[in-house]
Amino acid sequence: MRSNDVRNLLHTAVPTAAVGVVAVAVSAAVAGGKGALGAAVGVLLTLLFMGIGLYVLQWTAKTLPQLFQAMGLMLYVAQLLLLMIFLALFKGTTLFNAKAFAFSLVAATVVWMAAQIRAHLKSQIFYVEPDSEKSDKPQKTGPSS
Repeated sequence: MRSNDVRNLLHTAVPTAAVGVVAVAVSAAVAGGKGALGAAVGVLLTLLFMGIGLYVLQWTAKTLPQLFQAMGLMLYVAQLLLLMIFLALFKGTTLFNAKAFAFSLVAATVVWMAAQIRAHLKSQIFYVEPDSEKSDKPQKTGPSS
């Protein structure tokens, strides 16, 4: 990963983890140990899905830029399908509190997306890459008179 990519990952993962700590503490106070476990699972699932998604998108942008937009859409669908599979597997579980899981999952996802937008807006991305090999003298491109 490039240093800019690592910086974007840190700027998104750290606020999400901080919200996760708050969600676990609030869920523990409201719903006890099962609430804390549900909130932790929700936040970890968000960090895992979104982190892998960001890595895959950055890899795609670097290696196959022509597929970037399609890969973003496919990744979004894949994340939703994996979440539905997870929810189907743990439907009706007594292992953790489902409400704490759902609220922490939504809160962590919203914070991840907001932090990712902020990191992207703050990053200075060149839309024209300067070519250092060419000389500084301007070249004539039009007809000479």
